[in-house]
Amino acid sequence: MANSGKNFYSPAAHGFVRIACATPNVHIADPRANLSEHVQLAHKADAAGADVVLFPELSLTGYTLEDLFLQQTLQQAAKAALEVLITASQDWRAIVVCGVPLWIEGALYNCAAVIQGGALLGLVPKTFLPNYREFYEKRWFASGHALNTELEIGGVSAPVTTHQVFQAQGDAAFTLGVEICEDMWSPDTPSTRLALAGATVIVNLSASPVTVGKSRVRKRICEATSERLMCAYAFSASGPGESTTDLAWDGQSLVYELGTLLAEGERFASDTLTLADIDVERIAQERLRTATFADARRFSAKEPVQTCLFDHKPHALTDFYRTVDRFPYVPNDRDRLDEDCFEAFNIQVHGLMRRIESTQSESVVIGVSGGLDSTHALIVACKAFDRLGRPRSQIRGYTMPGFGTTSGSKSDAHKLMRALGVTAEEIDIRPASKRMLMDIGHPYGQGELVYDVVFENVQAGLRTDFLFRLAGQHRGFVVGTGDLSELALGWCTYGVGDHMSHYNVNCGAPKTLIQHLIRWAARTEFDAKAARVLRSVLEREISPELVPVQNGQAQRTEDKVGPYPLQDFTLYYLTRFGLKPSKIAFLQYQAWKDATAGDWPPDYPQADRRAYGIADIRKWMEVFLFRFFTISQFKRSAVPNGPKLISGGALSPRGDWRAPSDSTATLWLDELRTNLPSE
Repeated sequence: MANSGKNFYSPAAHGFVRIACATPNVHIADPRANLSEHVQLAHKADAAGADVVLFPELSLTGYTLEDLFLQQTLQQAAKAALEVLITASQDWRAIVVCGVPLWIEGALYNCAAVIQGGALLGLVPKTFLPNYREFYEKRWFASGHALNTELEIGGVSAPVTTHQVFQAQGDAAFTLGVEICEDMWSPDTPSTRLALAGATVIVNLSASPVTVGKSRVRKRICEATSERLMCAYAFSASGPGESTTDLAWDGQSLVYELGTLLAEGERFASDTLTLADIDVERIAQERLRTATFADARRFSAKEPVQTCLFDHKPHALTDFYRTVDRFPYVPNDRDRLDEDCFEAFNIQVHGLMRRIESTQSESVVIGVSGGLDSTHALIVACKAFDRLGRPRSQIRGYTMPGFGTTSGSKSDAHKLMRALGVTAEEIDIRPASKRMLMDIGHPYGQGELVYDVVFENVQAGLRTDFLFRLAGQHRGFVVGTGDLSELALGWCTYGVGDHMSHYNVNCGAPKTLIQHLIRWAARTEFDAKAARVLRSVLEREISPELVPVQNGQAQRTEDKVGPYPLQDFTLYYLTRFGLKPSKIAFLQYQAWKDATAGDWPPDYPQADRRAYGIADIRKWMEVFLFRFFTISQFKRSAVPNGPKLISGGALSPRGDWRAPSDSTATLWLDELRTNLPSE
């Protein structure tokens, strides 16, 4: 296990905070009965490892009491129930956030009580009181906007203010902010101030009567809030048991993180818990990487927000209330995948169109191997020429068989070029390659079957030499085919081959996305004849085809650099969020441990749906880290122009990734080996 003594398989060991949105059955104007509901649900949530348990607005009394809120008997019963709940909380490690009306300094306030370990940490009054259409809250409550005082409950005073956050002692990444219902609907939300004060998790106790379509509106607001404020946002609305005199209640529960829905509870149900694991470390990293967040904090003229520290004892449970996609670059939903493919393909096409126009080129030159990358670059070029109103014959495709070229890939290359109507030619590079190997005194030139890096690079270099000279001869430029994944792994020969071109349309495309781009283009952009050839390319093994077939087995790229699904996963979380290798490995394990669990991208081949265990993950992540940090950056520092495609980032030194070429992987490898179990 990890040297730190933490359980690697527990999400709490990797910076995840578990939240539970509770939907109790409401008992109108009966705090004692509501207290019983709270105790049962909080106990259940605590046993499930919840760090925060969120109840709806005014949950200890019910929201639909109207003028009953002004009854002294109700007010005293609510306060008494709160005192009992505080005492009960000493048996739980979780923070409990519940709703209660409280008489404070001569006015009644709609409050959120934040409780933990037998203590009331603080009270947060509601700022914005709706007083329109069906709402009349100003009839009973005062706004807590300017309130900054203390209230004694159970012999202990607690702060009462909207200007406070609750922070785990020793872990600033876990900081809780609270707002109530209408607060999130206002133009100037309290959550903005709370996030700028450090709150990474913001909870909303809500009543929110349901009408047709309102659930969608709530989701849009919660999603946008979590993305704009770079936080997690949890929402819990009142459910069954509230009065239905004029309104109805659905008990909607939502948890979002950085714009992504983590969990959604069953609506129109009660006595339920909606659990989600929130990555507060990732939120903190995202804020660190986004300078505008720090600027907003400095520029804010709001009054200071006080911080209340609380003890946080992470659970050791190994269940995980969060879905981790196997392919972070590829959506599992068909509609979203189609939209992503449409955008990515058109970004590539329009990038190439602009370069053709600006260079006034008469042609483009592409090396066509019959593999995924060159196939995709070729179809991008075809669409670029179509939209420019220029004949595809000005696209010059060259297939250049070498010592490892198989008949299948060569045949596919010719079929593809014919089907697309481009100018197709073949140049056999074997004679020139053998001549060069002889001239430099390589063993292969003397008849020895030595297939080393030099043997491979001679072929890659000659192909590039031919393409660049051909581009000059035909007054055009070379369109690159190398992809983002190859660049991350350094799986290219410096200055030639997949590394070098005049303009690389694939530089922002990860390998795991390219197959879907081709499949989408075959379905939507090309005729049936071309589509058949494109689909046949998808069935071919990924190979550089530089070494002759041996014992019936062609050269396999993934035997050397690792499975692209795992390597693209690591690339995404390492470069996009800067996560530690051991945490990436934990997420990778959750995504890939069971091939039968969870969703796969549409049309992903059944034969390729496999699982990976910790041993596989460790092995190939070590390969990735070594190649990425130690031997590849100098190649990334000298890449040609090409468009960024995905929010996950690109590796151009002029864009998302800038790093020294002289670094090593030691720090990252040590972190992985220290914190990853051996099996």
